[in-house]
Amino acid sequence: MFKDALRDLSLAGVQWELTENVTVAPYASQNQKEEKAMVNMPGRSVSAVVPPIAPVQSISLDTVRSMASRPTDIKALSRMIQEFNHPLRSVATNTVLPHIGQGKLLILTDIPSSDDDASGTVLSGEVGNLMDKMLNAIGLSRADVSIIPMLFWRTPGGRSPSREELDLSRPFINKAIELLAPSVILTLGTLPASEYANINLAKSHGVPTVLESGITLVPIFHPNYLILKPAAKRDVWNALQNMQNILKNA
Repeated sequence: MFKDALRDLSLAGVQWELTENVTVAPYASQNQKEEKAMVNMPGRSVSAVVPPIAPVQSISLDTVRSMASRPTDIKALSRMIQEFNHPLRSVATNTVLPHIGQGKLLILTDIPSSDDDASGTVLSGEVGNLMDKMLNAIGLSRADVSIIPMLFWRTPGGRSPSREELDLSRPFINKAIELLAPSVILTLGTLPASEYANINLAKSHGVPTVLESGITLVPIFHPNYLILKPAAKRDVWNALQNMQNILKNA
């Protein structure tokens, strides 16, 4: 029954198909309900939890902020991220750089998944396929949006990132948003909603918030969570339609 629901689920006139053999890309979740859902999935084995380990900083945050303030275009910033000696760089397979598209929508997503780490591409694998279908449902594609992860390097085992790891990446994220100047930011999952806008996703899912910068932020569930809980697609679909209207009027 679970596989049938995943294979063919139609909500609100939109069908986001999923393959029968779904591979859930592990990612760090700050929402205990999401974590519990992952553990209770039929046929899913529970792996050992890798505790967060604070990196030994060889560079101060002030220095990183100064570095990140220098690039004048997104290509130069991406090169800086690629060369930055973040503590996770030595344990990650690839640096997962921002995806830069055209348009007024920016997507902030969670830390890189194992698929992202292997490919060096943000939102890849089955989760990425579902994200593409979600965008297509509102008449968009990856060419129309930019996507930035909260970390550019995967943590060991996909564990929750430490405070220091997030802080060392944040200046690059802030600069990317400044350079891209989006009208709307769509956050995927609990981590970007909490970190970037101090929003509790469970209480404010789909609720637009106008930031001090004038950018409208809309928080929704991560596509990975939708694979675990397909019924949540209804709430996401409503949020995406609302966001589409905001984009049209931006």
